[in-house]
Amino acid sequence: MNRAALRPIDPKAYEPHALHRVNRAWVESNCYVDLWIEILHALGCEPVASLPYVLTIDWEGDQFTFFKPPHRDLDSLYGLDVQELNVYRPLVETAAAQLEGGKLVLAEADSFFLPDTAGTDYRRNHVKTTIGIQELDIEARRLGYFHNAGYHALEGDDFAQLFRLGAPDDPTFMPFFAEFVRTGRAVRLEDSSLVARSKKLLGHHLARLPSRNPIEAFAARLEADVEGLVRAGLPTYHLYAFATVRQLGAACELATTYLAWLDEHGEPGLERSAAAFAAISELSKAVILKLGRTVGNRKPADVSSLLSEAARRWREGTECLASRYGAGR
Repeated sequence: MNRAALRPIDPKAYEPHALHRVNRAWVESNCYVDLWIEILHALGCEPVASLPYVLTIDWEGDQFTFFKPPHRDLDSLYGLDVQELNVYRPLVETAAAQLEGGKLVLAEADSFFLPDTAGTDYRRNHVKTTIGIQELDIEARRLGYFHNAGYHALEGDDFAQLFRLGAPDDPTFMPFFAEFVRTGRAVRLEDSSLVARSKKLLGHHLARLPSRNPIEAFAARLEADVEGLVRAGLPTYHLYAFATVRQLGAACELATTYLAWLDEHGEPGLERSAAAFAAISELSKAVILKLGRTVGNRKPADVSSLLSEAARRWREGTECLASRYGAGR
């Protein structure tokens, strides 16, 4: 019996949202953000309206914020209610029950069993990620799921391994975290109403901008980290880059897209901020490449000027927005 929260979707015919097209500098940002972009797209909602939260990215001491769409924003813009799922039974049984009620299941999963990660983690590395369970056929052992930049399917042994079918009772096994999404309450606002609500969220998030320049804080930490990264080698550097510069660059590219969307919907005069965040995105790519060569060749490289320019652009971009949409505006 095939169960689908929304409708049956053909992975081969599925068209990702424009935010996941190949002309993007950062086609993927992080698993939770990318997942929600495609869920909203499949629901017929505009995911770009939800992006004000990317502006609050901060340096968290050893990484940039793993930014995610706040549930309250998803409710405000799209009427979607997200709740934690109590996985007190096997996940496959719990997911089946939720899908029958028209609810998507967002579950942490092991990329080792996800064929869409072929070339990176599939059958190579055990890496935690989040998928959106949308279609499920237990008898046929087939799963349709949102993950990263698209919609995918898996079956057979991958299905059995992902859901631990037939696995003996293991008292040390801890179920992955899961949520469900009530899709029956989804609303699709007219453009004017969607823009108005999104601008309200923009003011809310601008009031929560970091109190210090996060790129300056990162630059200070990076100076102390480079020597250790060179010793550790490229595998460690790739993990470091994903947690740091990649999150910064992806967030700033999304911020650029959001400001362009506002401009298209009657909010002109945002070019200066948009250009500032676009510059940070490009500078982040340059930092990743230059540091990668440093680690690979074990030769010192100075990225301080790149980060100094990125920090200046962060001040420029956020100050312009805060003066226009900040608290009390």
